[in-house]
Formats: sequence, structure tokens, C-alpha cells
Amino acid sequence: MFMSKILACIDASPYGASVCDHAAWAALRLNAEVDLLHVLDRAPDAPPTDVSGSIGLGASEQLLEQLTQLDADRGRLRMDRGRALLAEAERRVHDTGVAEVEVRLRHGGLVDTVHEMEAEFRLVVLGKRGEHVDFAKAHLGGSVEQVIRASALPVLMAPRAFKPIERILLAFDGGPSARKAVEFLVSEPGLRDLGCHVVMAGRPRDADAHLQWVEERLSAWGGVYSVKRIDGDPEPVITDYVAANGIDLLVMGAYGHSPIRRFFVGSTTTAMIRIALLPVLLFR
Repeated sequence: MFMSKILACIDASPYGASVCDHAAWAALRLNAEVDLLHVLDRAPDAPPTDVSGSIGLGASEQLLEQLTQLDADRGRLRMDRGRALLAEAERRVHDTGVAEVEVRLRHGGLVDTVHEMEAEFRLVVLGKRGEHVDFAKAHLGGSVEQVIRASALPVLMAPRAFKPIERILLAFDGGPSARKAVEFLVSEPGLRDLGCHVVMAGRPRDADAHLQWVEERLSAWGGVYSVKRIDGDPEPVITDYVAANGIDLLVMGAYGHSPIRRFFVGSTTTAMIRIALLPVLLFR
């Protein structure tokens, strides 16, 4: 019996295949099934075709009908493309060994759709940017950042390509969302064989008590882990640790008030781009 469900949000961006691969990895590790979601919303470069208000009183009924038909044709094409994307994504996920895969095609906005559906799921998987990447002025795609901010679920943010995940770095600051990440980790037997590195950067208040709590939770979990505190600012500490230890997945809390969360998750930080070369699992 499948214990949970993973929601993988796909589009026609270069991140689509990676989202499928990361969702499949998570499903196999968490004993979950995968639901593939594609949301049809209006592209930012496609304003409404109905310009009848600017045509003037002499506009022919035939022209207005042609404009209406054009909108209808575009809508059908977008639905056909959405179905094709979902079919290819379903095949890709099935090929990894995930037995239960469902596809969902929805109209609306990504943020609202995920919010409406999230009670059914354990985890959301997104690409770092959507298919309209050229229109996203922030480092994260606009809708992607909104989903991360709005969702109560953990969000796995996929980079451009998947690679096997063997070592996890949990950037720990002692806050509620970082503790939530630890609880998620220790609740999943399928993650126990991964090497888990827990690093606290700098000297947060009550650092020793926080690290003792982590040690107690991870020792009861029984996985392979290490816990350490490293002096320095979060940016160089975490960035250097990722590079030096071959980290494959960064896990951290999101949108809190600690320096580490302000640094990594924000629409204007260049460091997120560097770190997001590997997948990032975010908790609120």
C-alpha cells in the first residue's frame, strides 16, 4: 500500500524532465505515488485576443467571430500540448520504477491550484523556473516563489538536471522550520541509508541546546549522520561545505528570520542561484 503522494508540477520549461526525475526519486524513497500536474494559465506574453473594443463601430461580425475562433483554437492547442507533456512525463516516471502515477490537467493559476490540492500530498516538486523564464525578473520564477511561500508542504526545488542523491546537507539554525525538516527526515525509513550532514553556521542563541536536540533525534533514527557547528556567515559556510563534501541535496527551513533563511530564500539573492545547482528541499 502506498503511504503518501507526491505532487510534481510540470510545464514545458527545461526543468520538466528534472522535476519528473526528482519526483520519481522521492516516490521510491518515501514509498509514495506521484501525481503529475500541468496547469493551463495565460502566458505572460499572450494578451487576450479579443480586441473588439478597439476595432470601432464598423467592425464586421465576421471579424469578431474569427477572433473568437482564434482564441478557441489556441485554447485547444494548449490543452493538446498539456496532455502531451503529461503523457511524456508519465512515461518518464513509470520508467524509473514508480508504479502509481496519475496525471492532472487543470485550468487556473499554479499557486491557487497547488493550495487547493495540497491536503492530498506529502511533498511538492517544482522546477526552479517555469517555462516563461525570460519573463521572470527574479532569481526564482515568480509562481515558484509564491508556491514556496504559500504552501504548508515541503517543497523540493529541482535544478536543471537530476543526479543520484547520496549525501544530504541539512542547514540547521534551530528554528521551527529547521526542526520540521529534521522530523521529516527521521520519519522516513527510506532516507536512512543516505549520508546526512547537519551544519549550524555561526553561533545562534542556544546553539548547544539546538545541536543536542538534533543529536537525540538523529541517534534514535539510526541513519548515517554527522552534526557540527562551523564558525562564519551562512553563505560561505554552507557554500563551501556543499562543494567540499559532495553534497547532493540541500535541506533547510524557508522564510524565517534567521540569517541563513534570509540568505538562501529570497527573490533578489544571487546565492540561491549558486546553491540551486543542486536540489533544495524547503520547509516552512
